[in-house]
Amino acid sequence: MASPTDFYSCTLAALRRTFGYPAFRGHQADVIAHVAAGQSAFVLMPTGGGKSLCYQIPALVRDGLTVVISPLIALMQDQVATLQQRGVRAELLNSTLSARETARIEQDIRLGHVRLLYLSPERLLTAKMMALLTTVKLALFAIDEAHCIAEWGHDFRPHYRGLSVLPERFPTVPRLALTATADAETQADIIRRLGLTDARRFGASFDRPNIQCVVVQKHDAHTQLLRFIQHRHRGAVGVVYCQSRARVELTAAFLDAHGIPALPYHAGLSTRQREQNQQWFLTRPGVVMVATIAFGMGIDKPDVRFVAHLDVPVSIEGYYQEMGRAGRDGLPAEAWLTYDVHDATGLIRRIKQSDATAERQRVRLHKLDAILALCETAACRRATLLRYFDEHVAPCGACDTCRRPPRTMDGAPLLRQIVEAARRTPGTAHEVAAMLAERERVRQSWPRWRPVRSADGWRAVIRQCVAQGALGVDHRAGSHLVATVRTAAVLRGRQPLRLPASRPPRPPETSARRAPPRSAPDTASIRARLHCWREAPARARGVPDHVICHDAALDLIATKRPRSRFALRWIAGIGPRRAALYGTSILATLSATTAPE
Repeated sequence: MASPTDFYSCTLAALRRTFGYPAFRGHQADVIAHVAAGQSAFVLMPTGGGKSLCYQIPALVRDGLTVVISPLIALMQDQVATLQQRGVRAELLNSTLSARETARIEQDIRLGHVRLLYLSPERLLTAKMMALLTTVKLALFAIDEAHCIAEWGHDFRPHYRGLSVLPERFPTVPRLALTATADAETQADIIRRLGLTDARRFGASFDRPNIQCVVVQKHDAHTQLLRFIQHRHRGAVGVVYCQSRARVELTAAFLDAHGIPALPYHAGLSTRQREQNQQWFLTRPGVVMVATIAFGMGIDKPDVRFVAHLDVPVSIEGYYQEMGRAGRDGLPAEAWLTYDVHDATGLIRRIKQSDATAERQRVRLHKLDAILALCETAACRRATLLRYFDEHVAPCGACDTCRRPPRTMDGAPLLRQIVEAARRTPGTAHEVAAMLAERERVRQSWPRWRPVRSADGWRAVIRQCVAQGALGVDHRAGSHLVATVRTAAVLRGRQPLRLPASRPPRPPETSARRAPPRSAPDTASIRARLHCWREAPARARGVPDHVICHDAALDLIATKRPRSRFALRWIAGIGPRRAALYGTSILATLSATTAPE
């Protein structure tokens, strides 16, 4: 049996030869060596962290067919196109293929000519596909976006539940479950249903330091969004999320009327229109997609420079996944959100009036409180976001609250009132807030008494206390508020608790972050020429620009200016195959750009 060192050397060689990267990132090396050795695993890795390599490289070094289960046709098409450009024998089977194409791919699978096969869960679970898979040697089942399997997850897909058949029908084939956002309950559900109880678990940091978080108070959302794009990201690719279809249509039309190419995407459009708009977004430069949450899961477009939210998301998990669609190439990007207290009350009302069970409503309210706390915090937004995933970091110094800290006050007296109320009558955050507000109302009749906070005000205080760990939520006891270790430390004066004195002031929207230093004119000119060069092979092959070459690789070429194909192959993201395919034209573009006039 091969040693871990042998597997590492083999997979590193595949990384360099096929993908053109000099080394693995983060936990990639450990995950890939573990899976390449034929072991199952559960991987929690942030968006843009390189999850796809965790099954693509084992597929290249293991003997047999790797089956990748993915929720979206667009995601499968994008990954297969990219792999085929790199010389990997990858295919997908879905409803868009003709009977002849389907028959050809199935025959190639039987003959062992396919290394990676992409399927939706619906396609995998058909009797015909199950029968086909029993006739071939299988190397691995990779379940991407695995949180879709959990009913409590934020992107539940009923057919993902059927994947529990895999350990029963194929007990000797290793399984790899991957997700970017999953709380403890969702992780437990994934592991149980996929039979991964004894599998090794890998967790990476959720921190995306290249994405800056900015929250602004909403007063004219469309005008604010327009100003943000014009001043910070003119000509850049971006995604704008809205809660309703009508708001999507209005926002896309507004941006388009003001010279920003924008397209709508929501479930109310025809399938053909959605696919066409998505293809334009993936292949054309400078397009802004305005969408509901129906868009984006698994979209692997590396050059998205901003993600904007005109409405508050319903959970931190959803927000993290949506904002994570920006800056996948590692270059600077922004997550921009407009917030108003009325957004919170409207969402709370919708949850309470929904047909969901009482338990499900409590879970939804808790998740909503977490995202509202992020919007209202006076602390570092990055640290607040990561704390939700049990990751603790120092203030980033780059988000809006770090650059312009809002006024704060001592929160210990308010925490004491909350703890006393919760001790007398245990309840959820919303029940305790209502109790405190009622106490305020009764005391209004007392001489010299001045009410302090309404129910909404108390809910905001409780949200901040929970977000900072000064209060906890016990989901096993009906999502009741409970004291934590930090509660006692704050009440005894051993630790400070700073809460916003008022809603955070609106930061200037045009100075979100110090802009990166401008490149020298010649480097900028080279980069622009390389971007123009990339469009021709992309159009000829009918694939997005980034399939030919990522922006980050073009930036390195413009900076390092290799003079030979041998030097070009060592640029991160190029590798031997791309150097062979495009080396001559890249070097010619460099030569034409740098030649003296």
